[in-house]
Amino acid sequence: QARSHDLYRGARSDWRVIHYATFLFCRSTVVTNTAFNSLPLSAAMLANLESLGYAEMTPIQAQSLPVILKGMDLIAQAKTGSGKTAAFGIGLLNPINPRFFGCQALVMCPTRELADQVAKEIRRLARSEDNIKVLTLCGGVSFGPQIGSLEHGAHIIVGTPGRIQQHLRKGSLVLDGLNTLILDEA
Repeated sequence: QARSHDLYRGARSDWRVIHYATFLFCRSTVVTNTAFNSLPLSAAMLANLESLGYAEMTPIQAQSLPVILKGMDLIAQAKTGSGKTAAFGIGLLNPINPRFFGCQALVMCPTRELADQVAKEIRRLARSEDNIKVLTLCGGVSFGPQIGSLEHGAHIIVGTPGRIQQHLRKGSLVLDGLNTLILDEA
């Protein structure tokens, strides 16, 4: 049986990898402007962030979002509740093409509970975008409905390594359009 980290072998070099929870990125960086409107985000995204209560960026957001929005790889760590999910969620929504219904971003989480929580937050952040579909792929639920949902297409997949591997082996999950890979709590 394949181990979960085997999924990363042979990963395409053009994927953006946002890997959270390995070490602190830019620990010594001092960010002076923590307003979301200082970032190159759409007016709709800024309005949505305001409606969700996001007034100022947290330190992890202020340090990571400029890097993510430039399309650069990132490894970062911060405590629970620090805004990591919003940071990578905002960053992964930026390059999504809503007219292409293939998987453009994949978020790998270690547990079903975390995957559900992350998917919920990404859906909240995606409210400002037109027709962005977020799909959760985790074990412990029936495989058939997940295949049906994948057949209709999804822009963002959030799931656990085991279930994602099953879909890849079965051919129900295709990553040809993937441009962002996030390893949450890896």
